[in-house]
Amino acid sequence: MRSLTIGEDNLTDQTPAQHNSALGLWMFIGAFVVGFALLVMYFSGMLDRQYNPNQAPSSVVTASGVEVRLKQNTMGHYVLNGEINGNTVTFLLDTGATNVSIGAHLAQQLGLQPGRRYLAQTANGTVSVAQTNIRELKIGEITLQNVDANLNPGMRSDKILLGMSALKQLEWAQRGDELTLRTL
Repeated sequence: MRSLTIGEDNLTDQTPAQHNSALGLWMFIGAFVVGFALLVMYFSGMLDRQYNPNQAPSSVVTASGVEVRLKQNTMGHYVLNGEINGNTVTFLLDTGATNVSIGAHLAQQLGLQPGRRYLAQTANGTVSVAQTNIRELKIGEITLQNVDANLNPGMRSDKILLGMSALKQLEWAQRGDELTLRTL
């Protein structure tokens, strides 16, 4: 049995075997594309976990308070997910930052109001920032209230520097590649 297929410019005869061969080729190409997409998603997730091994920091509640243990990333930094005013954010722990420092472009999304402006010394030099106050900052089960912060127009990243205005409210200790944060 032969089927008739209409090409762009001419009519061609195609046997069922040829039709099945073409169908098989398209199925192979489809499977290759799906397999490649799955590999990209897997390795992308793996890279995300290497950069931020604390995507869901676990907490332990003890008689003395709440404790969160963080792992260093492959570059030796402590990167973690947390919340600001109920919004999920990614923090980069920075003991050299006086305050929590947030890119000014995130202010509205995080419910932050810019206050008085002042000059701040950063790794990139002096910059004019706006003072703000974080109503609620969460790291795992640790909740901090009314944390001083600044809105920095020079920060283009969505990562937030978790500075000393938050860290001074906690007890913290580093052992090896692990940092433990505890409520006071």
